Amino acid sequence: MQTLYVSKQGCYICLKQEQLLVKHQQQILAHVRLPLLEQVLIFGKSQMTTQAIRACLARDIPIAYLSRLGYCYGRILPIERGYRQLARYQQELSAVDRLIVAQNIVHSKLKNSRTFLLRQRRRHSCDKIDLAIESLARLIHQVKQTYTIESLLGLEGSGAAQYFPAFGECLTHTDFTFLTRTRRPPTNPVNALLSFGYQILWNHLLSLLELQGLDPYHACLHQGSERHAALASDLIEEFRAPLIDSLVIWLINSRTLATNRNFKYRDDGCFLNDSGRTIYLKHFTQRMEESIQTADGSNQPRWHLLTQQVKRFKQFVYQPSHPYHPYEIH
Repeated sequence: MQTLYVSKQGCYICLKQEQLLVKHQQQILAHVRLPLLEQVLIFGKSQMTTQAIRACLARDIPIAYLSRLGYCYGRILPIERGYRQLARYQQELSAVDRLIVAQNIVHSKLKNSRTFLLRQRRRHSCDKIDLAIESLARLIHQVKQTYTIESLLGLEGSGAAQYFPAFGECLTHTDFTFLTRTRRPPTNPVNALLSFGYQILWNHLLSLLELQGLDPYHACLHQGSERHAALASDLIEEFRAPLIDSLVIWLINSRTLATNRNFKYRDDGCFLNDSGRTIYLKHFTQRMEESIQTADGSNQPRWHLLTQQVKRFKQFVYQPSHPYHPYEIH
């Protein structure tokens, strides 16, 4: 089954027999057979005809309208999709099932952080990076012997304390300095880039969770509340290093961004200005739209990695005997 991603602006999606056609002006960019389609995600300013919407609803294919950042404005669902039986199964997961998934999430986050630093060390080696790689290896070993959520969060925090100073050593543009992670508010350009990227990714995961019928407020590692969709915070962990941290390193080291042109300071924090956001979003969307080969041999945009993991978590909810396995880079 396929997901149709429409991220190019100004597209027109119409129905032709048993196919959806994606057009831009007079050019056909893509066509997908309805029997093979699972969901439609429309980013930004594109349109879909009433006939195409009806055809999707008739085949139980949900449609989501998102901003270019991945924030979900809303969804169009068949009537039967309104019954949230899946969310009830999710709430009934046992403490043991949730603990195993929490262990896997922390394990994969630490492993991805370590693999990212190993790759960076090939270009720029230093004692701080070497020490972080060794420390992360020890923390990874401890995860499976840790049996409380509080202790797992402690290991995650220890990993971040080792990882981020080493991350700063990977920056070669002397105008960008980074010693520690600060979030609310970000206090320098590097923290501003990380926070902005994480927020984009978090919003998109939240959209996908809603689209798959999962309850974003019932998670395994993080604590949910009325204002915190904790499951999106769970699933973002495995993607921080491979998707956002790697992009931030490239944007800085390639001198694509400048501290004196693309940032602004206000309310005791540092944030991307309009020009900075435009540059960041251009390269972020280009990276996420790049085609990658999936496990079944098909080519999908990198966005598909997120969809794939949300669907894996959904399968875990239906079959808790098969724990959720996060995405890992090698």
